[in-house]
Amino acid sequence: MTSSASLASGQPGVLIIGGGLVGASLAIALDAAGIAATLVETAAPRADAQPSYDERNLALARASVNGLDAIGVWRHASAAATPIRHIHVSRAGEFGSARIDAARHGVEALGWTLPARELGAALLRRLDECTRLTRLAPATLAAIEPLADGWRARIHAADGEVSIDAALLVGADGSESFVRGQLGIAAERHDYRQTLFVCTVTPERDHAHRAWERFADEGPVALLPLAERRCGLVLTASADEAEAVAALDDTGFIALAQRRFGWRLGRLGRPGRRHSYAIHRVAADQLTAPRAVLVGNAAQTVHPIGAQGFNLGLRDALTLAELVAAASDPGEATLLARYAARRAPDREATMAMSHGLVQLACLPQPLLAPLRSLALLACDRLPPLQRALARGGMGFRGEPPLAVLERLP
Repeated sequence: MTSSASLASGQPGVLIIGGGLVGASLAIALDAAGIAATLVETAAPRADAQPSYDERNLALARASVNGLDAIGVWRHASAAATPIRHIHVSRAGEFGSARIDAARHGVEALGWTLPARELGAALLRRLDECTRLTRLAPATLAAIEPLADGWRARIHAADGEVSIDAALLVGADGSESFVRGQLGIAAERHDYRQTLFVCTVTPERDHAHRAWERFADEGPVALLPLAERRCGLVLTASADEAEAVAALDDTGFIALAQRRFGWRLGRLGRPGRRHSYAIHRVAADQLTAPRAVLVGNAAQTVHPIGAQGFNLGLRDALTLAELVAAASDPGEATLLARYAARRAPDREATMAMSHGLVQLACLPQPLLAPLRSLALLACDRLPPLQRALARGGMGFRGEPPLAVLERLP
């Protein structure tokens, strides 16, 4: 544990509950801005102990990589990342498709694929470099009580109970956020009745740094480019078939993936270890409470279609850090109102996109087929729609945090 100026001086600072991908990113961004904070995480500070540092392959938008670079994380992760230079979107059995090429939009990559465990390891290395941060891990939040100018949190830590006063309480503790519940913030929930299966595969043909998203009645399937000609496979199964898919051996699973994805990359082979995740949508009714704010999955958990979850959460964290760095009081009402207002367009657009896509693109409705194909062709052929699609895919939505913007020579 490192000492914190806020605790040492007795002056309340920022208390972050949850040290997953978004919570750790926020802690690092605050430290980089010279803001003292305390980070509380239930898992031990090791990559193999943190549940969110798992086997998923994250499609990091260009804006996210800019942001991670700005806070000093990307230098620890870039060697394990694979650039995405092309994106291909289609639906099984229908004629339309949309393609986005980095060169067409004047960039060398639209984003990068990075295993979540590699990003987690990079975050831990960067956390070790922080000088204004107190890290309590493993530790759990037991209770909070309001103060006149903040919150008092009771923390169960390894060496006993700790009481921490904070001018700003941040809930970064995931979809089932304890902080959100303690603040009395309700959340809208939707069970997609789908399970996500992820693993690595090696296609017969070179992926050429192309990411594929293919929709079907059963749900979306994606292939993300990885090093050594491998791809990260993301396959969605309905709740009714999830148990049977989980029971398949490697040969049966690859046959299913081949049928769902098709043969654009030739035969798929050499599947890695499979992991599965139930898919839910959770949307907090509000992002803030007096001297408290929600970020990442605690604020919104979106369908993994389009790979927007972490990208959206990172923009939460970087926007909050930017506003806190410019304020004398991190929990003041005007700051939190500004945060909610800045995040609203990005949050609402991303949530609507992910929910709408899975509802519309995967709907088994033959009469929709021509309209879906025409919509994809329009996005592929009409420059204004192509630019909007590319900009959104690269993570530049709403009023983005300054850290994610392009730094041109």
